Amino acid sequence: MAPFLETVKSFKDVSITDDGVNTVAFLEAGDGVVLMLKELTGLMGSVGSGAFSPVINDIQGNITKVRGRFNTAPSQSATLELLVTNENNNKVGSATEGLMWLLRSLAFTGRSLQHAQNNPSEDLKVAFTNGYDITLGPIHRGAGIFSIQGAMMKAAGLMFSTAIGYCPPRKNFYEKLAANPNGEPCSQELLDKQLNDWIIGLLTIITRMNYFYTKGKHGEMFKS
Repeated sequence: MAPFLETVKSFKDVSITDDGVNTVAFLEAGDGVVLMLKELTGLMGSVGSGAFSPVINDIQGNITKVRGRFNTAPSQSATLELLVTNENNNKVGSATEGLMWLLRSLAFTGRSLQHAQNNPSEDLKVAFTNGYDITLGPIHRGAGIFSIQGAMMKAAGLMFSTAIGYCPPRKNFYEKLAANPNGEPCSQELLDKQLNDWIIGLLTIITRMNYFYTKGKHGEMFKS
């Protein structure tokens, strides 16, 4: 084995062509986010781990929806953009909405880690709170309370806020990412480069897909 970021697909390596974002590579990188968050919860106590589990399950569930659509129509789903266009043209499936929620959760993760990288003196709880406030927070808080969907959004907001409150110390998380089970941990310089590349790759995809969803009227990905 090797340090964590060398064992998962980096968003830096997800190819983007004129047709869009490679679906298979994107989902593989998404699987890596699930594993990263599991590493994070492994540093929490049982209560904190339990609080974060619904967040991880939500991401996994939306990965499953998108992967299911790809497996149903692989030739028409080679990129995320083609997958959404094909599903909407055929008026079947739930991958378009699932992908939108997956992108939102990934944006939360990416913005949180970006804040952590840009503010090395701040704890993870601060970084993840910041990431939540500029991605998922406005969606959860903006929902009405007098509907089933609104109540679900409020519940989701409470779930995320509770989970963030159990974030482990920054030092422990970074040491976990750098750890090498078969030798010396990777240097802070290498970890920073790998993580920054991962973040930039992810946020590039988020920006592209946000534009695609807005232009194609497939859904409003973020709220101000």
